[in-house]
Amino acid sequence: MALPLQPGLTPAEVAFLCEMETVTVIPRQRLESLNLIAGPTPALRPPHRSSLPLWLALLLKRQRRANILPPPWLHPTSLDKILKHETETSPDTFSPPPPHPYLLSIKPSKTDTISPPFLPSSTADAPAGYLPYHWLELGEILLEACPDDLPDAGRIRTLLRDLREVRMAKMRHSSSELGGGGVNTLLGVGAMEVSEGRAFIVGVMDGLRKIGSSREIARREREEDEGGGVGDEDEEMEFEQG
Repeated sequence: MALPLQPGLTPAEVAFLCEMETVTVIPRQRLESLNLIAGPTPALRPPHRSSLPLWLALLLKRQRRANILPPPWLHPTSLDKILKHETETSPDTFSPPPPHPYLLSIKPSKTDTISPPFLPSSTADAPAGYLPYHWLELGEILLEACPDDLPDAGRIRTLLRDLREVRMAKMRHSSSELGGGGVNTLLGVGAMEVSEGRAFIVGVMDGLRKIGSSREIARREREEDEGGGVGDEDEEMEFEQG
């Protein structure tokens, strides 16, 4: 018998999806275009920059055929600015996600339905000061695969850890609002944060649901008892008058 699957994506599955993010590379050797399922890749001509899927960029990096350019948001200055926003400017909410890279118009367009990891939110042209949807797993992958391509990798690792702790604390704290019937927004929350916090949030909601159900049962029983007592008193008064 097959075991039941847990709801949602596991952290390993989220990291796998992250490898479809587009990053910028500087090729060290010439490479002709490759025909992939998503379409052909650009031909690599040193020293011109090119955009490739992360999994292909990692392969070329291991083969010493290309270097990976970190996205602007992964620089220490940008991460420090985001951390300050999370702790000082907006301590109760998450930092906003990056703006949509494609112009949105009234007329429907093919780019309207594009979502991560197929948005160019981790290329060298991505805006700084915003954490994209796959920020945590992409940062950890690049720190492990190409620390020599990152400016001050040790500082970046420390800032990513601090951001992760601050934002997870916000997710745990926001669950207390569910008890009062509040609604929490996930705007700006990353894919790995959703995957890691799902079990905790779902557990809290199940507990609140059980508490609410037991309170409703107790309320109904109390109303039935009070209603029955009033009926008995009316019957006694009618008996005495008769």
